[in-house]
Amino acid sequence: MSLVAPRSTTHGSVLEFQGDMSVAKHNRLAVTDIADGIRLWRLAWSLAWFDIRLRYRGSILGPFWLTLSTAVMIASLGVLYATLFHIDVHNYLPFLALSQILWAFISTLVSEACTAFTQAENMIRAMRMPLFVHAIRTMLRNVFVLAHNIVVVVVVDIIFLVWPGWHALDALPGLALWTIDGLAICLLLGAFCARFRDVAPIVTSVMQIAFFLTPVIWKPEQLGPHAWLLPFNPFFALMEVVRAPLLGDPLSGRTWIAALLYSVLLLAITWLMFVRARRRVAFWV
Repeated sequence: MSLVAPRSTTHGSVLEFQGDMSVAKHNRLAVTDIADGIRLWRLAWSLAWFDIRLRYRGSILGPFWLTLSTAVMIASLGVLYATLFHIDVHNYLPFLALSQILWAFISTLVSEACTAFTQAENMIRAMRMPLFVHAIRTMLRNVFVLAHNIVVVVVVDIIFLVWPGWHALDALPGLALWTIDGLAICLLLGAFCARFRDVAPIVTSVMQIAFFLTPVIWKPEQLGPHAWLLPFNPFFALMEVVRAPLLGDPLSGRTWIAALLYSVLLLAITWLMFVRARRRVAFWV
């Protein structure tokens, strides 16, 4: 009679128990990283503001140069595309202005998320700091730029007498969703691109393609009977939960459901990636 089997079973149980403990520990450390990063939001704010000041150092208008160039581009494209699409410019230009500003925020955030950790490699290697601080830093940096560019939308709305009314408050849940998704994409792409440096150019190319597939320079109703396919585009669903209320347009429940589903999927993927990669980022950068 062999006595090996009971020992093997016990040894396997111990390994499984240790594996479960290891997974629980990594999840707990990831939660601690995020909690500590939130407590250091003032540091992230200062770093983000320093990034903006450093980027436009020596410039007279500072980040308002970007606002000025955006205004000129929107005015030029608004008249051109309104003529090409045979749309009333008074109806089209406010839509284009808001769409371009919101898309610029999304696309720039996604692109800079790829370098959220590699750009801060000196800090990551020099001191113990929650990685979530760098995600908040990247998010806030783009929020500052958005705050400058939103001036263009306000001016266009004043010129064309566009006022969404109290419907604009419906954009607040969408902005909250954007904040959560923005931080998640910084953690996800920041870690992934730190490990695989070739991913960043691919992400840039994908965003360029998504720009033409998403109603930014063209309006959703121009798809006619095929407009029901739009919620399958994650960029449209996430963009519409903020854009529609600010334009005073009704927002369908299907669009909100699609935006929530895409957000849950993003958060799940981000968590799995962050838990596994958090302790290795310092070696990857």
